[in-house]
Amino acid sequence: MEPAQAAEPTEGTKAAESATTPAGALASPPLPLRALRAIRPRTLRRVWRGWKGAHPVAARRVSHGGTLLAFLLVAVALLLPNKEAQLQVAAFTRLPVEGLLLAAALLVLPRRPRVTVAVLGGLALGVLTVLNLTDIEFNQYLGRSFNVVLDWELLDDAQSYLADTLGGTTALLAAVGVVLLVLAVLAVMALAVVRVGDFLGRDKARSTRGLLLASVVWMTCSALDVQVAGIPVASEHTVVMAKYHEQALRSTIRDEREFARTAEADPFRDTPGSELVPDLRGKDMIFTFIESYGRTAIEDPITAPGVNKTLDASTRALAEAGFHARSGWLTSATYGGGSWLGHSTFMSGLWVDNQNRYRTVTSGDHLTLTEAFKKTGAWDTVGVMPGVQKGWPEAKWYGLDKVYNAFGMGYEGPKFSWSTMPDQYALEAFQRLEHGRKRDKPLTSFVILTSSHQPWAPVPEMVGWDQLGDGSVFKGIEAAGTEPADVLTSSTRSREEYGKSIEYSVTALTQWMERYGKDDTVLVVLGDHQPNARVSGDHASRDVPCAILAKDPKVLDKIDDWGWTEGLRPDHDVPVWKMSAFRDRFLTAYGSTPHPPKG
Repeated sequence: MEPAQAAEPTEGTKAAESATTPAGALASPPLPLRALRAIRPRTLRRVWRGWKGAHPVAARRVSHGGTLLAFLLVAVALLLPNKEAQLQVAAFTRLPVEGLLLAAALLVLPRRPRVTVAVLGGLALGVLTVLNLTDIEFNQYLGRSFNVVLDWELLDDAQSYLADTLGGTTALLAAVGVVLLVLAVLAVMALAVVRVGDFLGRDKARSTRGLLLASVVWMTCSALDVQVAGIPVASEHTVVMAKYHEQALRSTIRDEREFARTAEADPFRDTPGSELVPDLRGKDMIFTFIESYGRTAIEDPITAPGVNKTLDASTRALAEAGFHARSGWLTSATYGGGSWLGHSTFMSGLWVDNQNRYRTVTSGDHLTLTEAFKKTGAWDTVGVMPGVQKGWPEAKWYGLDKVYNAFGMGYEGPKFSWSTMPDQYALEAFQRLEHGRKRDKPLTSFVILTSSHQPWAPVPEMVGWDQLGDGSVFKGIEAAGTEPADVLTSSTRSREEYGKSIEYSVTALTQWMERYGKDDTVLVVLGDHQPNARVSGDHASRDVPCAILAKDPKVLDKIDDWGWTEGLRPDHDVPVWKMSAFRDRFLTAYGSTPHPPKG
C-alpha cells in the first residue's frame, strides 16, 4: 500500500494558522535551513573542543595528521611538474627553496599578518597548481603548455568536444566539476599554508632551528649538485615555473607585434591574377585535409600495417584509373588539435601556431592558396566544411565563393562522435552539389574531412556509393560501433581505432577520386596535425604526410626537384619542410611570379 498523503491545507486551516501567528512575526525557517544556520565556525569549534576533551589521544592524532597533510600539500604544490612524463617519485623528493623562504616569512610575522600572508601565499600556490595541472592536459593533447593569454577560448571548444563525444550532460558535469575543483584547490591550499604557519608559530625557537637545518641541507645539496634519479634535490621549481609563465606572457605580447609585420610582407599579395598559377589553368583543384593524419599513422607499429596497406592499395587503384602521386612530409604548426592552425599555416604560408596569430592573419589580406586561384578570375571557389557548425567568417579570407557547413549538405544520418557525418557522405555531397555540376569555370575546392577526428570511435564503414542517399544508411553502423568511453581509457585501443579511422578516410577519398576524378582533376591531400600523445606518444614529431595527385604528367613534372616519393606513402627519409613553406613553393612551381611589397 502507498503511504497516506498529507492533506492539502484548506482556506480555513490557513486562516487559523494566520490567526495564531503574532502580527509582524516572521515564520520559522524550514528545519534544514535552521540546521545549516546552526553550523557556524564558533559552533564547530565548541563541538571540536568537546570531542577533544572526551578523546584526547584521538584528537591529538587527528591534529598531527592534519598538520602533516598540510605540509604534504604545500610540498606537492611547490614541486608539481607541468608534464605527465615528469610525474615520478623523484620529482617529489626535492627540497624546495620557495618553501624555506615562505617558512621564514611566516616565522617572523605576528599572528594576524602571518595569517594574511599565509592566505595570499596559499592562493598563489593554488593558482600555480591549477596552471601546472592545466599544462599537463595541454601537453598531453596539444603538445604545448597552456597560454594564459590566448587559450581561454579553447576551454569552450573542449566542452563542445566532450558534449559531442560523451553527451551534453557529461560535458556539463565535467565543466561544473572543473570549476569546483579549481575553487577547492584554492581554498585547500590557503587553509594548508595557514595550518603550516600556525604550527611554525607555536614554538618559534624550535621552528627556527629546523628551518636553519633545512637551509643548510638545501645549500649543501645545491653546492654539491646532489641528485635523485637525475633530478636535483635542491629545488627552485616554483621560481622556475613562475619565470616560465612570465616569459611566456612577455613572448606572447612581443610575438603579436612581430607577426603582424611578418604577415604584411607577402611576396605574392601584389602579384596580378594573370601571373598566378598559369601552369594550372583549366585544372579542377582540390585541397583536402584529413583530420589528425600524421606521421604516426604510417610509422607506428600498431597503426602502420593497416594504414600502409591501404595507402599502397589505393596507389595501385589510382594508377589503374590513370592517377599518379608524389608524396612528402610537412611539419605542422600544431599538434593533437587546433586544426584551424594547420589549415591557415598551409594555405597562407605563415607559421600560425597560436590563436593570436590566427586572428591576426585571418583579419588581414595575406594571400591564401584558394584566394590565389580566385584572384586569377579563372576559377570558382568552394569550401566543404562538415565540421563547421556555426558562423565561419574566415571564409572571406580564404577567398571562398560558397561554403557548405554541417547543415548544408543534406545529411540526415547520425553523428559519429565529434564528426558530424562520414567522409564518404561529405565527398558524395561535394560531388552532387558542386564538383559534378556543369560550370563555365573550373573549380578550386577546400575540403576538410573529419571522420578521423578523436576520439576515433565509432569509426564509419564504407558503403556502396549508390546507397548513400541522405546518410540514413549509417544509423546501424554508428549504433554498432565502439563507444568513445571504451577508447578514451586505453592508449592501445586509441591507436587501433585511430589507424582504422585513417584507413577509412584514405579509402573514401581515393575511391572518390577513382569514381569522379577527371583528366583535369588535381588533388592536394595532407594531414592537419599529428594525433594527440595518447596515440603518437610523448615527444612525437609534428610531421604530416602530403601528396599531390594528377592524371596530367606535366603537373607532377613541375615538382620533380622536390624529391618527393612516388605514390601516396612518403619514404621515411624524404626531406621535411615546415608546412608554412608549401604555399610559396607550390605557387613558384606552377609559374607564379612574386611581387615583393616595396619599402
